This record gives sequence, C-alpha cells and structure tokens, in this order.
Amino acid sequence: DARAMSSSSTGELFVVTNFGESHGPAIGCVIDGCPPAMELTAEDIQKELDRRKPGQSRHVTQRKESDTVEILSGVYEGKTTGTPIALLIRNEDQRSRDYGDIAHQFRPAHADWGYWAKFGIRDPRGGGRASARLTAPTVAAGAVAKKWLKDNLGITVRARLTKLGATDVLFEDWSLIDANPFFAANASQIEALEAQMDAVRKSGDSIGAELMVEATGVPAGFGNPVYGRLDAKLAAALMGVNAVKGVEIGEGFAAAGLTGTTNADCMTREGFTSNHAGGILGGISTSAPITARVAIKPTPSVRLPLKSLDEAGNEVEVVTKGRHDPCVGLRAAPVLEAVVALVLMDAALLQRAQVGNFGMTYGEKA
Repeated sequence: DARAMSSSSTGELFVVTNFGESHGPAIGCVIDGCPPAMELTAEDIQKELDRRKPGQSRHVTQRKESDTVEILSGVYEGKTTGTPIALLIRNEDQRSRDYGDIAHQFRPAHADWGYWAKFGIRDPRGGGRASARLTAPTVAAGAVAKKWLKDNLGITVRARLTKLGATDVLFEDWSLIDANPFFAANASQIEALEAQMDAVRKSGDSIGAELMVEATGVPAGFGNPVYGRLDAKLAAALMGVNAVKGVEIGEGFAAAGLTGTTNADCMTREGFTSNHAGGILGGISTSAPITARVAIKPTPSVRLPLKSLDEAGNEVEVVTKGRHDPCVGLRAAPVLEAVVALVLMDAALLQRAQVGNFGMTYGEKA
C-alpha cells in the first residue's frame, strides 16, 4: 500500500491526504470518498478551524493566522459531488527568521533529530512538516466527517480539558467548553487556570495536559475483529496527534486494578448500567458512548537553554525563540474531535459496505 509508505494519508474508504509545512505557502488536505449530495459550505469547515486557530488568547501562540479555508473542488452548488474535496489554508504569518540560530541544531524533545536521521534533510522553519500547524488540515477534514456523521447518524463528537499540568480540571457542564480559552467544561476554576498559565508563560517553560474525547450516538457494529478493531484505530489516530504520548479507551489503565465483576458493564433492557469499556467490546462499538483519554506532553519549544547537538555532532546550548504554545494541549480539543470523527466516518462507510447497514442501537444508560 503506497499510503503506508508515504504516511500522509489515512482511511480506507474516507481517505484524507494531508500536505504542507509550517512555513510553506500553504497547508491543506484532499478528501477522497466523501459521499455525494451532502450540503457543505466553507463556513461549515471554518467554524471548526476557528476553534483551533492560534492567537485567540494570551495563553497560546501569538502567531496570527486566520486559517481561512478555500474549497477548491468536490462541491457544486453547495453540495458534495462524490469527487475529491480539496481544502487549502494559506499560511499568512510565517517568521522564519526566528529559526535561523537553530537551523542546524537538534532541539531536545522535538522531531528534528528523527527527521534528519531518516531523510538526511529537514525544514527547520517552525518545525516544518512536524509542526502542530499541520493539525489544521486534519481539523478541516474532520469538520466534513463530523457534519456527515451528525446529519446522517446523529453522532456527536466533543472533547474537553481534564488536567492542566498537575491540576485536575473538574467537570461541571459541557456547555461551558466554548466559554473559556481552555476547552474546559468548567467555570469555577478558570481564573486559577489563567493564573497558572500566566506563570508558566513568564517562566519560559511549558507544561502538559490531559483531555477526554467522547462520541455519542455511535451505533453498535462499527469496527471489525482482530486487525480492524475500532479501539485500535482510534488509539492509533489519537496517538498520531502531535505531542500525544498516551491514550486510554474507556477505563484504560485503571481497568487493571478492577475485578471482573466491577469492570463488567451489565446489560438491561434500558441499556448498559456502566461504561467501563468506553463503548467498544471486541473491537466493535456497542452504542454506548465511546470515551478516550489522551495525555499530551509539555511543548518542547521553550525559551530556557537546553543541552543538545548540532548536525556536525558538536555539543550546543539550544534556546528556542519564536511564538509557541506554553501548553500545546490548550488547542488540542478540536484536533482530537477531528481524528475521532475521521475514524468513525471511515468505520461507518466500511460497515455499510460490508453489512449493508449502519449497525443497530442498544439503549444507553451510562
């Protein structure tokens, strides 16, 4: 499979190919396999990109990108045609001079060394292809998938911040996530979280974060046994997001400390009595909410000096200038939603192709 070699495409029936670099002229994606006749406008995609774009609060990178999306193909008179949908996002605020000093140095905890070791050449400007800027086309493609899933199957995907550094962010109400700069389903802790981020930013260091993502309305039947497990595909997609270092489905690692009777999600006529499985059993969706937790490492770009090497093997002291998120997890929620939507979209089309329907629904309680 050529896609496995290039690694820039994902999906079997709903195929998304991502292209571009952080400081190139543009970034974007091509979606092949989107069903025809779905109403789609640039605004449908833009509203998701606006949730992810930089510069929206003092707590994130101040790079000024409008992330304006252009639909180049695949839509006619407001409806998808079934042909490839090309989406383009032009880069508008590159400052490549910020990377002059480190063009031939390997920034610790960055992809610099891996890219150079693999390809023998790399684009050092803003991290090039390894930059989290490349999550914008993912969000754009995810917006198309989210709309189709919602319109056709009633599926909703949403994510929220659950931990900022070592601080637990308590759940209060989902309606609050768009009312603060943290995607926190919380109102009472926002002032404290802002003070925490102000301190991190002033220190020149960075911190990590944890988020949870949930998909509701997914019918039972998505996914396939052994190599096509839905949880495996979700884990791979979530782990593929920049800076993600851990993924848990449902109860995750905590399941190791439970007993079989405690961990079981008993079934009644009204629905499951709990959801330790996170909506997936045997690699197949159960129609209970699909839940996952994601751990995101501290942003590797820091203003404080770190020991490293340059391309000639000399020991150097690296200081990363430029505009960076002191906590990259603060803008991760729309990205996590997007990759989950892409996996579910592909799973829906695979289910219809194999079985001829979109599965069945079992009553929800948990």
